[in-house]
Amino acid sequence: MDYGKKVWIFADGDLPPRGDSEPYGHEALMVTNCGDIDAQIKVTVLFSDREPDYLDLQVPARRVNCFRLDGPIGNMQYRIPMGQYALVLESSVPIVSVLGRLDRRENVSYYELDGFCV
Repeated sequence: MDYGKKVWIFADGDLPPRGDSEPYGHEALMVTNCGDIDAQIKVTVLFSDREPDYLDLQVPARRVNCFRLDGPIGNMQYRIPMGQYALVLESSVPIVSVLGRLDRRENVSYYELDGFCV
């Protein structure tokens, strides 16, 4: 059985400052593929002040991948710029995804950013 959805949207991307010590501030995109076919995921990165960027991600069948967004990711080793952005994931098979943020400003906090899926 395939669990999940093929389209996920995360509207609240905003890379926090890294900080000077572990654990470093970052955002991470977790993608779970419960199915029997590898997921090919087209990612559109939307911005408030410029045209979108595009990249491809892959998650093997019956696996979970964590993509740290504070470093190079995907087929082009893309780097998300600092500031506000949104992610649109379009997968070839149903997936489950969540965005997490570790923010070291003021107090250290880690929280999940739920996505909208269709």
